[in-house]
Amino acid sequence: MKVENQVQPSPENIKAYLSGKAEPVVMVNLLKFREKAAYADGRDTRLSGQAAYGLYAREMRKLVEAAGGRFLFGGAVESLLLGEVEELWDAVGLVEYPTPRSLTEIASSPAFQEIETHRIAGLAGQLNLAVRSGGLGD
Repeated sequence: MKVENQVQPSPENIKAYLSGKAEPVVMVNLLKFREKAAYADGRDTRLSGQAAYGLYAREMRKLVEAAGGRFLFGGAVESLLLGEVEELWDAVGLVEYPTPRSLTEIASSPAFQEIETHRIAGLAGQLNLAVRSGGLGD
């Protein structure tokens, strides 16, 4: 199994994501932080990647909730119980969106554009899994 962390989704992945049903979707965010935040504008900062991402996450929560979504869970990865990966992610976040389109509407908003710089500065990469309810014994 190939695993490749990224910071931005590909157009193909966005198209596939938007082709889903117009019903709630939970985004599983597997996050890998930079040791030190790296801003594109070259600003001098003492922020860790995790701290920069935290600036983004606090504001993103407001945008998600205003759109009818919810932050369900966020936590640091402690260990790997099953399977094998070269390197563990640093944190996991679960965010529920009312529909797939609601996430893309948030991501294209001016408010998101203002905070995304912290996300990009803080992340070495991430994986996002779009998950729907059902299918496991339902």
